[in-house]
Amino acid sequence: FGGGHRHRERGGHRRRNGSDADASAAVRFGGGRVRGVLLARRRGRLDHLLTRDERRLLRDARHEHRALRSGRGDGSEAVEAATNGSVRFDLEDGVATITLDRPETLNSMNDDLMQDLSSALSEVEQNQEVRVAVITGAGRGFCSGADLNNAAETGSDITNVTPAFSDSDFFNPALRSLHQCPVPTVARVNGVAAGGGLGIALACDIQIAVRSTFFVATFGPRLGIVPDMGSTWSLPRRAGRARAMGMAMLGERISAEQAADWGLIWKCVDDENLDGEIQIATETLKRTSPDAMLRIRQSIDLASTNTFADQLTTEMEHQAVLIPRNMQEGAQAFLEKRDPFFDGTRS
Repeated sequence: FGGGHRHRERGGHRRRNGSDADASAAVRFGGGRVRGVLLARRRGRLDHLLTRDERRLLRDARHEHRALRSGRGDGSEAVEAATNGSVRFDLEDGVATITLDRPETLNSMNDDLMQDLSSALSEVEQNQEVRVAVITGAGRGFCSGADLNNAAETGSDITNVTPAFSDSDFFNPALRSLHQCPVPTVARVNGVAAGGGLGIALACDIQIAVRSTFFVATFGPRLGIVPDMGSTWSLPRRAGRARAMGMAMLGERISAEQAADWGLIWKCVDDENLDGEIQIATETLKRTSPDAMLRIRQSIDLASTNTFADQLTTEMEHQAVLIPRNMQEGAQAFLEKRDPFFDGTRS
């Protein structure tokens, strides 16, 4: 459980799919240098370092990658968006499902998993067919936090703390990409969300959790560190300062029902109803305007620091873009008693 992720792992559990995955990764990223540049570009740097030949190689690699997408017979596509085999990416009818796939450790986070999460979110960013992204965990857990096996080893070097967003930090860039995702994000919390797993869930726009699960911030009382993965940003905004302090300092388990009562998550549902509730949410979200959803997120995030007058200005700045783009279709759909159809234009 918990964070403590910024030390470099010296062992870890690397799960690879063998030559097929390596070949697919090579096709996707077009070789070592292009892959390195792409990783940097996802962190918002080095756009100018791609040469003309590398841009052509990247374009060809993407075309070949798309050609290798496998049809699954149910209208969905399994997309090889991960290079380490720790995350699955599936795309069906505009809904991208990103599954943390280390069920033997309740999907604990290590460098491989966080790299794969960044790759999957990059696929969402690049693929204009995606209208909503669902984050979930394989097996009986959502995410149990950082993999602490290496930190617990006698003589392990955990004193070299990796600076946030440095080339060797795979955790914070993934969380930033999740929070800034260009389409709505839904956390399908199918089991425990602990430590950094809590941070992943709260970084999504909407959280739907099964009644049998719980949320816990183990960083302070169990590990002697500060909550990270954006938890100190999300907790007080969602639940208030008193509850954020209690969760962070006491480390008590918060049930899904209590989390919903606090406003920490959107909804707590019976376990057997989880997929139905996720489908209801995604059916709504995939029909919406991605640009409007992104601007809603930005507006609400600014509200806690804006004055009332500033917030009015923020709202009208967004309306100046959205009303000409969407309002006519919305009004016509209302009058015709049908659902509106908005195109997938992103900001």
